[in-house]
Amino acid sequence: MRMEWPGLKEAVASCVDCPLHAKRNKTVFGVGDENADWLFVGEGPGADEDAQGEPFVGQAGKLLDSMLAAINLKRGKNVYIANVIKCRPPGNRNPAPGEALACEPYLHRQIELIQPRLIVALGKVAVSNLLATDASIASLRGRLHQYRGIPLIVTYHPAYLLRSLPDKAKAWADLCFAVKAMGDLQSGKNGSI
Repeated sequence: MRMEWPGLKEAVASCVDCPLHAKRNKTVFGVGDENADWLFVGEGPGADEDAQGEPFVGQAGKLLDSMLAAINLKRGKNVYIANVIKCRPPGNRNPAPGEALACEPYLHRQIELIQPRLIVALGKVAVSNLLATDASIASLRGRLHQYRGIPLIVTYHPAYLLRSLPDKAKAWADLCFAVKAMGDLQSGKNGSI
């Protein structure tokens, strides 16, 4: 898939590659700075996202915006936010493997076009799809992983954090680790991260 942004957005908007297209209101392509250093990848759209066509606009989105602000980042300013899948699964269930597989080329192309310096995978579904692993979030946190040569950090999904307040401190530690990793990447010190 070698499309540029306009063709990619049109391909997602007209996609019928899995059954999720039949019940969607809007596809949720992604939002933000198309040349961002930071890429945050979540799972898929919920009801609010399906209605508005933008990722992370409900309560989880408010928490994500607060998380970004805590590390001096802002949605759309050197930050791009995308999801593994572009259509809402019924009842906000996890995407089926075939659904994620159908959307995979779109996310891969978004990442190729953005060329982020760092990817932050938000939650189990994003981690499983980007790292091709079933390992737990807990076992993957605190280390730098690679997605096609791009450093990737694992943390909890904001929707999970809304339900599990004790893990907010762990997510904060992950964000601090991400800031340090980005600083090291920008200064060329990749041996220490």
